[in-house]
Amino acid sequence: MPPTSLAPEQTKTQVEENLLTPRFYTTDFAKAAAMDWSPQESELQAMLAEMRADYNRFHFVRNEEFKRSWDHITGEDRQAFLDYLERSCVSEFSGFLLFKELSRKLKDKNPLLAEIFHLMARDEARHAGFLNKAMGDFKLSLDLGALTKRRTYTFFPVEWIIYAVYLSEKIGYWRYILIHRHLQCHPENRFYPLFNYFESWCQDENRHGDIFKALLRSQPKMWKSLGGRLWSRFFLLSVFATHTMTVEERAKFYDLLGLEAEAFDREVIRQTNDTAARCFPIKLNVDHPQFFRRLSRCSRRNQALKALAQQPRFWGVKLMLKGTLMAGMIWDLIYLYWLKPIDVETSRGTIR
Repeated sequence: MPPTSLAPEQTKTQVEENLLTPRFYTTDFAKAAAMDWSPQESELQAMLAEMRADYNRFHFVRNEEFKRSWDHITGEDRQAFLDYLERSCVSEFSGFLLFKELSRKLKDKNPLLAEIFHLMARDEARHAGFLNKAMGDFKLSLDLGALTKRRTYTFFPVEWIIYAVYLSEKIGYWRYILIHRHLQCHPENRFYPLFNYFESWCQDENRHGDIFKALLRSQPKMWKSLGGRLWSRFFLLSVFATHTMTVEERAKFYDLLGLEAEAFDREVIRQTNDTAARCFPIKLNVDHPQFFRRLSRCSRRNQALKALAQQPRFWGVKLMLKGTLMAGMIWDLIYLYWLKPIDVETSRGTIR
């Protein structure tokens, strides 16, 4: 059935910037080109062969299921889904920009990595484009070219990029596969055909994560040293805290899928934590009784901060309340950071 709505499509050239908005990143490309990645060269060669195979080459093709009106999804439900699509699209496009630039800057110094990053950028561009077309079904789209020029880029050292992207790809894998499995059991909640693509989609995320695992394991200081252990702990906690805040803030979207937001968040974190143990020297003790309790409290305080910003209070009162909420969040995160992690490196035996 063809679309019936005559409402014009709107194009966004900016996104709301807040703590949870996906960033655009840049790094020290000269340092990346000079680093020795050879300890994991055989693994990287194997990953390059997988990327060249391009298993999802024909996967991201819109079928007849999309060719209908979606105007029956209205109000809060429509906005919740659009928020999800927009955040996902910006996140995928962020990966495209970073990988594209890494490929360009490494081309002369490290052709192997340059080609890998080129193929990863290909995947991310597909994902972003597919999501943007989905937004178009709801009369909205992102001007990705304008975003490229207008948004501020956040600088991360190469090592931070590796930690962060590895976790981003692996947590993305678990998000996609858990939603897919849930909808396999509850097809009545599959309200839009995008979700039919998640099973194969998540394999792109998994492959990208495996590439960054090889990059990380090629740098012993990132997992063998005290600093490597501390940074691993920091990025695990940062990614998990951001995930909890994002999921709980967008609980309405998970309601549409028939998922309980808190339970979904905790399962994603548990699975990602266990997966990261194959790469990082430690994993977080997510079974500690304070772990999820304090993450949820941080999330509630973050939502209170957003609500406070909209309230017509005297600025001095707002400043005091904001400071109290932020201090509480910082204290909970510091407490969680110093919870004793679980050492997995000493029991790993041989490095794979």
